Amino acid sequence: MTSTIKLEVHSLEEKSPQKWCVSLPEDVFRRFLSQDNQTVRKVFGEGSLFSPMLFGKFFDPSDGFPLWEFESDSFLSNLRNSGKCTVDWFQTDQAYVLKAEVPGLGKNNAQIYVENGKILEISGRLRQLKETSTKDWRSCNWWEYGFVRRLELPEDSDWRKTEATVNNDTLLEIRIPRIPSQCDNLEDSGPKNSESMQEH
Repeated sequence: MTSTIKLEVHSLEEKSPQKWCVSLPEDVFRRFLSQDNQTVRKVFGEGSLFSPMLFGKFFDPSDGFPLWEFESDSFLSNLRNSGKCTVDWFQTDQAYVLKAEVPGLGKNNAQIYVENGKILEISGRLRQLKETSTKDWRSCNWWEYGFVRRLELPEDSDWRKTEATVNNDTLLEIRIPRIPSQCDNLEDSGPKNSESMQEH
C-alpha cells in the first residue's frame, strides 16, 4: 500500500544571507563521500538528485542550475545505463515534472522553497548540529548536516501553483505548471469563437 504526503511549498521573497554561504568544493566533497556512511552515499552518491556530480562535472548543489534546459534522456543516459539513476525530469505542455528517490525523506525532513519566483530549492536534514547553537545548519558545512539542490525555474513556469508530494517516504515528485503561451491561448480561443459566432 502506497502512502502519499503532500508537502507545503514555501515562497521566499528574498534570499537569506545565511543560507548556503559555505561552498562545497570538489576535494571536500570527495573526502566527505569517502566516509563509511550508507545514508550519505545514498543521498549524495552518483545518480542522486543531490549529488554534486549529477550533471557530469562537479557542481555545488547550493548553486542554481537550469535543469529544464536539458533533455533528461540524453543528460542522464550514462547514469541510466549504469543503473545508478534515481532522478528523472520531463516536461509536458502543461507542466514541468521532477521525480527523485530520496532515502528517509518523509514529511518532516523535506523543505521546498521558491525564491523570488526564480529558484526552486529542495532541502532536508540528515542530522542535528553537534553543539547546541542557534546557528543555522545551512551556514556551517551544510553537507555534513543536510542536503540541498537549487534549480532555476523556466520563465514560463507558474511557480505559485507548484505542488510537491512524497510517496512511501522515499519518492519525491514536484510538479510545476506552465503558463500557457499566447499561441496556445489563441488556439484554444479560436474554435470557441467560431462556435459562438455560429450560434448567433
